[in-house]
Amino acid sequence: MANDLTFSITRTRFDEDYSPSDSSRLTTNFANLARGEHRQQNLRAALDMIDRRCNDLAGSAGSASSASSAGDRYRVELDIVSVTAHFVDRGAAGEFPLLEMLDVTIVDRHTGERHQGILGNNFSSYLRDYDFAVLLPSLDKSAGIPSDFGELHGQLFQRFLESNAFRSQFDAEPVVCISVSTSQTYRQTEYVHPVLGAEYDHEHSSLTDDYFGRMGMQVRYFMPAGGKAPLAFYTRGDLVNDYSDLQLIGTISTMETFQKIYRPEIYNANTAAPSTYRPSLAHTDYSVPSVSYDREERSRLAITQGRYTEEHLVTPHRALLERWATGAAVPSL
Repeated sequence: MANDLTFSITRTRFDEDYSPSDSSRLTTNFANLARGEHRQQNLRAALDMIDRRCNDLAGSAGSASSASSAGDRYRVELDIVSVTAHFVDRGAAGEFPLLEMLDVTIVDRHTGERHQGILGNNFSSYLRDYDFAVLLPSLDKSAGIPSDFGELHGQLFQRFLESNAFRSQFDAEPVVCISVSTSQTYRQTEYVHPVLGAEYDHEHSSLTDDYFGRMGMQVRYFMPAGGKAPLAFYTRGDLVNDYSDLQLIGTISTMETFQKIYRPEIYNANTAAPSTYRPSLAHTDYSVPSVSYDREERSRLAITQGRYTEEHLVTPHRALLERWATGAAVPSL
């Protein structure tokens, strides 16, 4: 049929030898680290930070023996999961790189056991680049954000989670962990989770919350023990009940490390966030990790990749995308 939609998944190991593929979305944090003169040094340092944080959290949560405090029990392995959408439009087959994110495995060096972690870290999308870097700046803000902003992205994401491609490889809902917003104030609640840490509430729903809401996801904010600021956790599932302590530790140690590198002003601050907290990139009391990261390049590439999406997906397949955005007539998964 002319509007069939299917998905395929490829995996790439993220380790010290990783190099971004031609189709990889280069604004992704892990791709940014893997370019330039110091690429291998960057990757080694980032992976070491992840492992150390994993062992720290495991020891604090009682998820390991006292040996974990030496930082030698657990190792985190990361795979880049790349999702391609395949479709037929007006009789012609087409495909487009839809999503990319990290899948986590936690390896117990003492027992040899391999524990499945959670999919979702460093979630990225060409279509999201288009929405935020191309479409959003072109809108008349005085009229407000259109009610269907992000609807296509949300429909495609949820179609992927319902697909055979996803279900054949994953048993649990993804968790997307990102930075808190510098435009909101967060207040600590009385709830403390043994791994996720102290929960925070935020003031009001944001454009990002609404965008993830189109993907069927809701947000909760937690600052893990030893962390410097809350992290935002988005999932369609139940964050505190659907995942094991070790799974949550894998997600936290991975994403907190990337945030320390990408936003050290917030996540590598020298003092932890207070009970009432307003994040700021103008904060000066922080330490710089020994990892090179080009934030200006990341911003430039978002625009470039958004325009690529406009040229190769949005413009040539507009009618088909409009049907997808309404959830209409996509019978083949």
